[in-house]
Amino acid sequence: MSTEPKSNTNRPTHAIYQVIGDDDKARWNRVGSAWMHKDMQGANLKFDSMPMHGRIVVRAIKDIENGADSQGGA
Repeated sequence: MSTEPKSNTNRPTHAIYQVIGDDDKARWNRVGSAWMHKDMQGANLKFDSMPMHGRIVVRAIKDIENGADSQGGA
């Protein structure tokens, strides 16, 4: 059984962010997407860029409003 997304029409379930800084001064830069496996025990990650510093945060994509996904702070 394949856990890969079948095509580009499958929307990612999570967004991957590089987070630089802390609290209210943190900068969130989206650097990729993730698709959860059907068994919910793992995910496929696709990076558009690879951050060299900061931390990586994976967040569930909430309802898309006005063409942009919602991001949340951790």
